[in-house]
Amino acid sequence: MKGSSKRRLLAALLLAALVVTTAACGDDDEPTSGGDSGEESTTVRLGYFPNVTHATAIVGVDKGIFQKSLGSNKLETSTFKDGTEASEALSAGAIDATYIGSGPAINLFQKSGGEAIRVVSGAASGGAALVVNDSIQSPEDLAGKTLSTPKLGNTQDVSLRAWLKEQGYETDLEGGGDPKIAPQENSLTLDAFIAGDIDGAWVPEPWASRLVIEGKGHVLVDERDIWPNGEFLTTVLIVAKPFLDEHPDVVKALLAGQVAANQWVNDNSEEAKTITNAGIKAITDKELAPEVIDSAWKTLTFTDDPLPKALQGAAKQAKDVGLLETDDIEGIYDLSPLNAALKAAGEKEYSDA
Repeated sequence: MKGSSKRRLLAALLLAALVVTTAACGDDDEPTSGGDSGEESTTVRLGYFPNVTHATAIVGVDKGIFQKSLGSNKLETSTFKDGTEASEALSAGAIDATYIGSGPAINLFQKSGGEAIRVVSGAASGGAALVVNDSIQSPEDLAGKTLSTPKLGNTQDVSLRAWLKEQGYETDLEGGGDPKIAPQENSLTLDAFIAGDIDGAWVPEPWASRLVIEGKGHVLVDERDIWPNGEFLTTVLIVAKPFLDEHPDVVKALLAGQVAANQWVNDNSEEAKTITNAGIKAITDKELAPEVIDSAWKTLTFTDDPLPKALQGAAKQAKDVGLLETDDIEGIYDLSPLNAALKAAGEKEYSDA
């Protein structure tokens, strides 16, 4: 081969190598797709409770509904025993979103000056009651009694204190007043009720049903009866505001999973009960008796509706009983990812008005 031919061949080889190298560099610079937007894939750390009121989460995780909606984004889950644990985890940056009661959601929002979280969807309404022993047949019989709630300032604690105030009773946050309120874990409440150490409790499902079935109590107040249209927020989905700001498309995908999970729960009620009970057992090593979960399920409505009037009402209740300084929750909602998911599913969209 002549020198000029060798030089032309060498130049061609160098050009080919340059093209391959440039193409490879271009591939490395492209982000891994996290959806149609091209957003880089991320991990969504989701919290929920092993409780029938969190059936949307339990079913959505078990059936792979959330993961399917998230696409190339990864789902990691954590479970918590109550709203305080979940709130602490979100505040510490250990999770990005969680299912939680309305009370802890309001507390997080207010204590952070509105910077910590946004309520992005409802999840469940109903499923809470004041269950009492046979010595109590009317509100007038509560004088001198001792009642329990899951925790000071939690959703049911606020409801009980507000209702007692409407009945003319005075309570305080230190356990005094009449009747006395002794917040404690729900499992301890059941034991105390059976032992006769307390006279009743305002608790969420399935504990209300367990107090009736196992504790031989009766329902004095079904919380649905004290709210307009029987609607109040038992469970909401909140997202850390920094995560929402940084990954709006990922949150939209998560909300698509929320909508799909609630639809599946409502369309497959019996199987959803079975999956929920199995999920509770997998986390707590204990399953609910069939009659308990059947009773609890009847009192719950699984809905994406964020029920803004009910959330504002809960904030007012907390202020009125001295648990909050103000009932101002303006800006607590961001319903844009929920409404995007609802629109895609052909469902009714919601307003935060």
